[in-house]
Amino acid sequence: MTTTVHPHSPATFHSAQGIPVPEVNAPLVLNPQAQVGRAENVPPGRIMIVDDESINVEVAKRLLGQAGHDDFVTTTDSTLAINLLHTAEPDVVLLDINMPQVDGISILSQIRSVPRFRQLPVLILTANSHSEVKLRCLELGATDFLLKPIDPMELAPRVRNALQSKQYRDTLIKYTQNLEGIVRKRTKQLEDTRRDAIHCLARAAELRDNDTGNHVIRVGRYAGIIARQLELSESFIGDLELAAQLHDVGKIAIPDSILLKPGKLEPEEYEVIQRHVKHGRQIIQPYVGHEADLMRGHVKSGAEILSDENSLMRLAASIAQTHHEKFDGSGYPIGLAGEDIPIEGRITAVADVFDALSSERPYKKAMPREKCFRIMEDGRGSHFDPVVLDAFFRGASEIVRVQVEFAD
Repeated sequence: MTTTVHPHSPATFHSAQGIPVPEVNAPLVLNPQAQVGRAENVPPGRIMIVDDESINVEVAKRLLGQAGHDDFVTTTDSTLAINLLHTAEPDVVLLDINMPQVDGISILSQIRSVPRFRQLPVLILTANSHSEVKLRCLELGATDFLLKPIDPMELAPRVRNALQSKQYRDTLIKYTQNLEGIVRKRTKQLEDTRRDAIHCLARAAELRDNDTGNHVIRVGRYAGIIARQLELSESFIGDLELAAQLHDVGKIAIPDSILLKPGKLEPEEYEVIQRHVKHGRQIIQPYVGHEADLMRGHVKSGAEILSDENSLMRLAASIAQTHHEKFDGSGYPIGLAGEDIPIEGRITAVADVFDALSSERPYKKAMPREKCFRIMEDGRGSHFDPVVLDAFFRGASEIVRVQVEFAD
């Protein structure tokens, strides 16, 4: 594509930046009849030429054609340059500086303002020797300079180098994008596997306690709803929903004679039941202290495995240990009070108690929803953090939706 404008009279123009740009109708080359040998291994690419002198455009095309290039898009009207850039998407631009209406500096500035064109090679063609012009072009990211009149032996090598650099950069970007895609896919696979493993472990604990696997799902979802009402971060909420499902995993370590006892527990039996929070943390948390040192000495990869910085597992361990703490300090195992109880423990306590009240168990019927809410309200400031309880009630409609969706 070539667009032609009428020849203009010699004049002095100013760039958009106020830099004087004297109009010089200089020929593009010293000798338009010079022959340039065809280069070997010519990189493919579309070449865009912007020059208000049609003879300069034609000579550049002929010289580059002799070197093996055959994909050109050109214009002699500088006002069309940016639109043409978007439609043609060239691989390199040969840009004249001294043009009427819109000068090359302004065009270069517009090119660099578009994110996808910030790395596009732009070779400046100019007869202007002003140092401030060259400096401004460099500041805007000009790739190379060719002073008019241009030596025909320089044009093709400069263009070839620019195309090769772009080709290498494009290949690197494509490789990086492919690699990122593979990493995202593998990460999702690992995340799915991790979620499945956590859910299976949570279901195993609940089934030992004669509860249903949906209990752990509901508690996780309730915890997420409460956390969202508290305007916590989405990344934390995602981990919380999953980690809360492991809140009672420590029940795996409780003897059946106590865990499955149908009648009232004796005081010493209740003390054993309370230990499930400690067992839960021990099951989830990574090795510590001398245990880690021993394991590191056993396998070479132990250091990587045991220096577990997985926020999800730390969160799950915290929930397992603190979800039976009470806001007034009367809970167990430590008797933490107020904000000394981690926020994840305070949230899961509300979610767990509501699900226990509203679900049927072998030893009791499910309570009506309004009665559950009254009991929860009665625990304000004693069992439950008032701020967390308020968030629970704000999310009541979502809580009910989850309760219906994952009913036993």
